[in-house]
Formats: sequence, structure tokens, C-alpha cells
Amino acid sequence: MKQLKCASIDGFEAISVDVESTFTNGLPSFTIVGLGNSAIQESKDRIKSALLSNDYKFPPKKITINLSPSEIAKTGSQFDLSIALSIALQESKVNFKDFFVFGELGLDGTLKDTKSIFVLILSLAKQGLLKNILIPKESIHKISMIPNINIYAVENLNEAIEFFSFDYKDKYKIKNHNFNFESLSINNINYYFSQNFELDFTDIKGQNIAKRAALISAAGNHNIIFEGSPGCGKSMICKRLQYIMHPMSLDEILEKAKLDSLQVKEPNFIPIRNLISPHHSSTKASIIGGTKIGEVSLSNGGLLFFDEIPHFSKSIIEAMREPLEDYTILVSRVNTKVKYETKFLFASAMNPCPCGNLLAKTKNCRCSDIEIQRYKNRLSDPFLDRIDIYVTMSEISKEDKADVSSSELHNKVLKAFKQQMNRGQNELNGKLNDKDIKKYCVLQNDANEILDKAISNYTLSFRAINKVLKLSRTIADLEEVDLIQTSHILEALSYRKR
Repeated sequence: MKQLKCASIDGFEAISVDVESTFTNGLPSFTIVGLGNSAIQESKDRIKSALLSNDYKFPPKKITINLSPSEIAKTGSQFDLSIALSIALQESKVNFKDFFVFGELGLDGTLKDTKSIFVLILSLAKQGLLKNILIPKESIHKISMIPNINIYAVENLNEAIEFFSFDYKDKYKIKNHNFNFESLSINNINYYFSQNFELDFTDIKGQNIAKRAALISAAGNHNIIFEGSPGCGKSMICKRLQYIMHPMSLDEILEKAKLDSLQVKEPNFIPIRNLISPHHSSTKASIIGGTKIGEVSLSNGGLLFFDEIPHFSKSIIEAMREPLEDYTILVSRVNTKVKYETKFLFASAMNPCPCGNLLAKTKNCRCSDIEIQRYKNRLSDPFLDRIDIYVTMSEISKEDKADVSSSELHNKVLKAFKQQMNRGQNELNGKLNDKDIKKYCVLQNDANEILDKAISNYTLSFRAINKVLKLSRTIADLEEVDLIQTSHILEALSYRKR
């Protein structure tokens, strides 16, 4: 019996799969067992064609391939190469130990990349299950980004057989890739960033309060809602947020690439955080998650933007409370439960009323009081309690000018990021837990008095108090101040929903 290692996706992570093969006397047949999906079952014809096309005889025996553990469903065409090798080298004394083998076979024996290979290898590497891998040459540009693993790449089935049959392993070894982006080092960790601003804040004229709020949101990873008339720049600001967000560690860049692959997108390794913007007609399952991973999970580490948030269904808005508060979401499936991380910056935009003209100076609102109230009631108080910043934007005027660029804002975010990381924080201010809030959000005496008055006057909930403290901490970091002062508390309070 031969045994190779491959992998399959189970929920969000990869599981190691042993590819076992036996040849027994009997009527010639080729069977794959172990809950393989249709792509795995169809591999039988690809493997037969690849072996016969390269002058390998297909054994006239009863061939059984087992994918273990057998109780877990397996998916993907990445098993082709491991199954083909187990057949071609059945009678050879070859040691497959410590090697994971991935690759889809063409009918002529060429090896092809698949979208799942990067996800599988990254997940296994993070779990510490993988050290040596054999992959198709087509996968090199992605897999070489993963550090601390030995990568070997071949072009076809013949080279894969040669790789295991002879001592030519160095011939096929690939060097790991080095990142060439700008970076800063804090506590011996490199954080990468890009100064390429595809969308720039110079496109936005006026709206100084909203741009200041966007800066604070990006610097501390705070959730934010923009309210204003149509055309005042709400969506423009939200779509530019991703370019000024804090830098990314190597793990975060790889995680972003993994999420790209799960969306069947070609991953890029540019240190700019993802922007996910679902339409308001999307179903709850597509956003929260169901049989497939949802948008809130795909936004992990990036920016989730809801445009015209009151038009999203009430059930979706209320379901957002868990990922916004706990930074995880538990999705129940048949016979299993999967937990996803949801540590994203949530940004949204909304009109002040259904027609959008309630705050307009030159247009008349056509909505009744009942319609306006019904529209605003789409966002419940418990949901709004999870929003750090609420900004009401004014109409634009011809006197408005572009006064700040994305480059200037990003440099301020970098300074605030250094402040937070040098304090020893594991998370940015917007995602601090209760224990860390007490540790890092230290107030001056007069600032403490102002906060006590605000708690009394506005009857702030415990969650609201923590939001004010975290927001004040970010404002102080932007000014590179150690203790939170009165002005920081007052500015934080000004961003509350009135």
C-alpha cells in the first residue's frame, strides 16, 4: 500500500488527507472512496489519460484509492497528482514521507494550478502540519509568498515521477519570495503599506468634519456611519477609506490573499486592505454566511461597506450585531458549526429620509413624519450602539475646496498606528476588549470629570462609555499624546448619534 498526503477544505480551514492506494487481484476496476465530490470522481479519467499519454501502463488490477479520514467530505481537483503518483509508483520503493502533493492533471499529463491550492497550503502551514510540498509550476507566484516552507515545483507528471524516483530534489526547489513594499518595523514585526492611492481624498471638496471622522475611523479601526443628502460625498469617502487604513503584517497580507482565493479571485499581495460592498438586495445567507462563507467573514481584516444601509433587510442589520461586537460569527450547518473571524472596519452611508432631501437647503423634502420615522427606525438602538462614529454631512457648495490628500491622511494614520503598537496593544483601539480599555485608555482628571457628566446627561450605556473611551484614545494618538485630555473626550462625544 502507498500513502501520500494532500488536503481538502473543511469549513474555513484545511484538513490533512491521506491518499491511500491498494492493488488487488480481481476484475480490473478503479474506485475512489472516502466521500470525494464529483471533481474527485471525475479525476479517474484524467489520471488514466495522463498515465497512458506518458507511456505508463495502467495496471489491470482492482485499484482502490481511499481518502482518509473517510467521514469528512472532500472537494477539489488538487488530488489528481497524488492519486496518479500512488498508481505510477506503486511498485517502486519510494518514500513520500513528509511531503504534501497538490495539482490538477491535464489529459496529456501537464499540471495545472487551482484556486484552492493557495488556501490549502497557507492553512496547513499556519497549523504547523506542512513543511515540504510539491506543486505545479503555475502555482509558484502565489505559494512562494508563504514563508518557512520548502517548495518544490514541477511542470508535468513525468517530472513529478522523476522527483520522487531519483535524487533530483534540488533541481525543482523554489526560493521563497521577499516583499518589496514600504514597511515599518515595530517590536521586531514588519508592517507593510502602499503609497499608491487609486482613489484620493483630493477628489472630495469640503466636508472637513466627515474627513476628520474618516481619519479617526481608519486610525483606530472604528465603525462609522455617514448620513447626508444624495451627492454630498458619503460613498466617496467610504470607498477611499481602504487606502488610508493601517499597514499590514505578513500574516494579514497572506490572510487577505486567502480570502481572495475563497472568492475565486486571483489573489494579489499588495498591502491594501480589501473592500467588500454587498448590494442591499443581497440575501442574509450571502452576507452572514450559510452553506458558503458570507461577506462579513470575507471582510475580515478589511473594510465592509453598506451603501444605503436602511434599505438592507431588518434581519440582516440585526444579524450584524454579533460580528460587530464579538468579532466572530458562528454559522450552523448540517452536522457541523463553523466559526469565522469578523474583525473588520464597518462603514455605511444613508440618506436622512427616504427622498434624501430632509437636510437639503435648496430642495423640499417630500416625506411625511411617519415615513421619516419608519426609515430611521430601520436602525435599532442596539445596532447603533455598536457604531463608534456617526457623522451628519452638509450639502456641498461652490466655495468648498479639496484641502487634504490621502497621502497626508495615511501618514497621520501611520503615526497613530505606531503609538498603539508601541504601547504593546495586540489590537487597534476600536477593537480593544474591556480589560485593555482600562489598561490603555487612561484619562486626565479633568477629562474624567467631563466623561462623568456625559454619562449622567446622556445616560450612556456601558457599551457607549467604552466606545467614547476608545474613540478618545485614537484622537489622542493622532496628536501623539499619552493621556486622554478633555478635548479628546469632547470630540469623541460629538460623534455620537443624536
